[in-house]
Amino acid sequence: MRTLKLAPLGLAFLSPLAGEYLLGNISIRDLAAIPFLVPLYGGGALLIREVTRRTGRGWPTILMLGLAYGVLEPGIFDGSLFNPSFEGTDYAGARIPALGLSAYYAVQFAVNHAIWSITIPIVLTEALTSRRRTTPWLGRFGLAATAVGYILGGLLIRSDSVDRGEYRTSWAQALGVVLAALVLITVAFSLPQLSRVRPAGWVPRPWLAGVAAFLVSTGYFLLPANWPGVAASVTIIASTALVTATLSRRAGWHPGHPLALATGALMTYAWAGFVLSALKHHNDPVSLAGNGLLAAAAILLAAIAARRSKNTGNR
Repeated sequence: MRTLKLAPLGLAFLSPLAGEYLLGNISIRDLAAIPFLVPLYGGGALLIREVTRRTGRGWPTILMLGLAYGVLEPGIFDGSLFNPSFEGTDYAGARIPALGLSAYYAVQFAVNHAIWSITIPIVLTEALTSRRRTTPWLGRFGLAATAVGYILGGLLIRSDSVDRGEYRTSWAQALGVVLAALVLITVAFSLPQLSRVRPAGWVPRPWLAGVAAFLVSTGYFLLPANWPGVAASVTIIASTALVTATLSRRAGWHPGHPLALATGALMTYAWAGFVLSALKHHNDPVSLAGNGLLAAAAILLAAIAARRSKNTGNR
């Protein structure tokens, strides 16, 4: 029961820590901002996890709902999707003037949030919850409170962005974002359930899947912010999704594999955080030290999750 109570709280905090602080997008100097980020990030991750598990669905639905989150957060709440220089960062690469956004960063925002802000924290937290991995953690009141918290948290971020003069989203653009999110949500719940009859076939060992996830996500992270980078990003995303979907349907695939994939991708953020922190925070020693601390914590958390998953049985 104690684990069940801690799991939602852990996921709520892990989402912004993994999605923003580990990446170095937000410095550890601004750790006091966590309470303001938890409702939006953590609330979104928890809401997606609970709705998915309550409807008996799995990782494809979580990823699709994560993409919807990744569209709404920069498009509606903080406005970074339509600002070519949000918080001093140049988002002008591969820009589409008619839409007022960068194709490169539109992909980055949606996919990065779906994977690192939503899916990876869910994978890690569920791996730590023993046999309650795929069961609901919240009651009806908790679910409703989470939804309200997510919306209020998003509006709080929006208000801050407006006050700082960073918000550039027009009403027409906001409508387009909402429609795109609704399409993604519809697709998420239209995906077929995984069949109980799973064919035999080769499946990589979890450690190999984790190494592959690290290498692929590293290559994805290093792509340039231009049209060739957009093409390469889409190719990597589509091919990775296809391979993972194919392998996950086979009999040898078990919960240790998603955990390995999540760990490999998380390690990309762990090293990339030093690069982004050096660029964005001008080699600030405190920020870099924070990246080191968060990277060590990410490794430790992944190791504990792997041990817990192994001890409780992967199948």
